[in-house]
Amino acid sequence: MLRIRNLQAGYGKLRVLRGVSLHVRAGELVTIIGANGAGKTTLLHTVAGLVPAQGGEIEFDGTDLTRVAAYSIVGHGCALVPEGRQVFAVMSVEENLLLGAYTRPTRDRAGVRETLESVYRLFPVLRERRRQYAGTLSGGEQQMVAIGRARMAQPRLLMLDEPSMGLAPLVVKDIFKTLAGLHAAGVTILLVEQNARAALAIADRGYVMETGAILMEGAARDLLNNNDVQRAYLGKDYQSIGERTLPGAETQRQTR
Repeated sequence: MLRIRNLQAGYGKLRVLRGVSLHVRAGELVTIIGANGAGKTTLLHTVAGLVPAQGGEIEFDGTDLTRVAAYSIVGHGCALVPEGRQVFAVMSVEENLLLGAYTRPTRDRAGVRETLESVYRLFPVLRERRRQYAGTLSGGEQQMVAIGRARMAQPRLLMLDEPSMGLAPLVVKDIFKTLAGLHAAGVTILLVEQNARAALAIADRGYVMETGAILMEGAARDLLNNNDVQRAYLGKDYQSIGERTLPGAETQRQTR
């Protein structure tokens, strides 16, 4: 579904992505883990068209997204749940959700209403608070709005950037349970997450990013059980995982 080849991107003269290559198959939940500054958010923003690619390819269902305007990418079936939620604070919950359907035909009111009901079934608390200003919600509820807003576009690929950021542990558990449920229902998900343990626990496959490059990839279970990944990202003593080939996962060496 999504295939990225040798992607390069950054901000002005600052090169952040250095030849990133990865893929996401239909129906997969793929996570990208890595430390702050690894380039994870820049990668999602480049796929979403918010940061222009400086080289390489982003192919989504046969379409080269590097040639598509950012405002049209959602219409192609690729939606982003941004870091920090970014709800419209002075608009109601329902107004925020309906904004997610802006790419759908105006004549499809019945379909939009049906999708809205599916979001309310997914997050019942949003139905209760549908007339409430989104800015008055808790962080966890705002994250539900952000996910629901992206779902309103009926994307074929749902991308999420750090959905656990700033949330209490019990709320994080609920959010990841929701993502696991969406995945089980066949939704294709690309998840960027600093909480590596939680992300790998629900993913099919994972990629490890470091300084703008893919350092390693493998099945999520292999990465979760890998001693070097555990030291670097799962709370044990830090040790560089770029010094040798790692067991249980395929190492990608990039030209720096």
